[in-house]
Amino acid sequence: MARDEQLKERWNTVVEKLTLQFAEGDTLDLDSIIYLIGVQELGQIHRNFKKDDKVNLMHIAICRLLEPYGYYEFDYFDDDGWPHYKFKEELPTLKAGEQTVLMKEAIVNYFLEKEYIQ
Repeated sequence: MARDEQLKERWNTVVEKLTLQFAEGDTLDLDSIIYLIGVQELGQIHRNFKKDDKVNLMHIAICRLLEPYGYYEFDYFDDDGWPHYKFKEELPTLKAGEQTVLMKEAIVNYFLEKEYIQ
């Protein structure tokens, strides 16, 4: 199977599983999935978050997702349990579609690593 086809299949599997588990009817989009990963990485899943917290959760997720690519490196957990990452390398200039593909690939790899999908 071609790499693009495999990514598309795995991405659809992630979206379907997460939508069934966390959404009430509407299909989750990329940003929603990034937010869920941030909540997962923080580990405070039964908490209500303020708007600023939601932005920070998405930042945590993006750092975690791009860590295997060498763009970020985990640094430490603060006193409130929030993970912090060090910036390591500038992302290459990507078109919007290329950014989306990179994030989808990173998300698929994350859920493969967590054994949420196969």
